[in-house]
Amino acid sequence: MENGGLNMNIAFFLTPKKEVVCETLESTMRQALERMEYHRYSAIPILDKEGKYIGTLTEGDLLWKLKNTPNLDFNNTPKVKIEEVPRRVINNPVHIDSNIEDLIAKSVNQNFVPVVDDNNVFIGIIKRSDILNYIYENFYNKVKIEA
Repeated sequence: MENGGLNMNIAFFLTPKKEVVCETLESTMRQALERMEYHRYSAIPILDKEGKYIGTLTEGDLLWKLKNTPNLDFNNTPKVKIEEVPRRVINNPVHIDSNIEDLIAKSVNQNFVPVVDDNNVFIGIIKRSDILNYIYENFYNKVKIEA
């Protein structure tokens, strides 16, 4: 492995779109809350009608919207579209042809890194846990064995 094994394609880590829980801007707060609760996710990608990555919606975003909107409670969350929920954190995606260094840099502050193609269409995510497990299995264990 060249460069300590970092000269690899990031597609190796990709969880494809069909396996990722996403919402659209037209989805409601209620739909997002229920889907996040069911899957036990604290953040999910948001896509537009064309499948392009728009941003990441977090539990915190939903809670702040609930707190800061007069007369909004859980019972009327079906009336609020995701596009009306401000997002505090900008999770920029990587392109599928990005290098591993870019991926690792973005994964430091994100549980997952969205991946887009050349047309900025969302194709999946790369989970920070998958990157860390790979590093642990391929580098840490080798260092322990050699020591």
